[in-house]
Amino acid sequence: MRVIFMGTPEFSVPALRAIAARHEVVAVYSQPPRAAGRGQKPRPSAVHAAAEELGIEVRTPLRLRGEEEQAAFAALEADVAVVVAYGLILPQPVLDAPRLGCLNIHASLLPRWRGAAPIHRAVMAGDAETGVAIMQMEAGLDTGPVLAEVRTAIGAEETTADLHDRLSGLGADLIVDVLARLPLPAVPQAGEGVTYAAKIDKAEARVDWSRPAIEVDRLIRGLSPFPGAWCDVAGERVKLLRSRVVAGQGAPGEVLEGFTVACGEGAVEVLEAQRSGKKPMAAEELLRGWGLPARLD
Repeated sequence: MRVIFMGTPEFSVPALRAIAARHEVVAVYSQPPRAAGRGQKPRPSAVHAAAEELGIEVRTPLRLRGEEEQAAFAALEADVAVVVAYGLILPQPVLDAPRLGCLNIHASLLPRWRGAAPIHRAVMAGDAETGVAIMQMEAGLDTGPVLAEVRTAIGAEETTADLHDRLSGLGADLIVDVLARLPLPAVPQAGEGVTYAAKIDKAEARVDWSRPAIEVDRLIRGLSPFPGAWCDVAGERVKLLRSRVVAGQGAPGEVLEGFTVACGEGAVEVLEAQRSGKKPMAAEELLRGWGLPARLD
């Protein structure tokens, strides 16, 4: 099968590799290289780098609305396009060009968590489970009918990073299965239960210790590793990367023992954190030679 692959971040790479091992990937579309690192030199995306390693042509248009770009896309005469966290809206001529249309690997159980940050939002909301859906793309935001899905539980101490890696692998396995069985019937999404996973705003990241411990814990795990929930420790901004809800009581922000902090209801034990300019460390290691004040802000 002739496949166009469209993706940008590391999440998309396992799917690209899995498809390329079984089908002819005629081109990869990815976001243009961005300035990164101390030297601010243009760096290709994770998908771009993987495609070059696999010897696949990479295209990095800034947009797909021009007739010339759309004609170049159609000229590939693909059977299907697979889209995974690409980052550009696909206009209707692009959606219609492949013989079997465009399929999206989406990291949620649609219609829950349509939009940009489904993994973060599932953890932050305390969802018991999530999964991956393969959707037939249409003009609306993640509104297309679903061809297949796989479900997975969210662990009590699982972070967005943990879930990201598992869902990436599940998505790669599922798209390979779907491509092998095309054409498949597509089931319209339910009209009820629609939620939107808004892009994460850094303003959400500061921990409010007056909130219940269960909410603080979900925030810490949901924003780990990026952008990272944080609190003020004696004037230093410290990222909190792993945590769990524990028994404990005190004034909000009061340090009870080790890195256990009282919340509005209950307490949270911070398991991993990162000081400014330092690498992430387990709380036990972090506290060696560095004492916490009596209260955190």
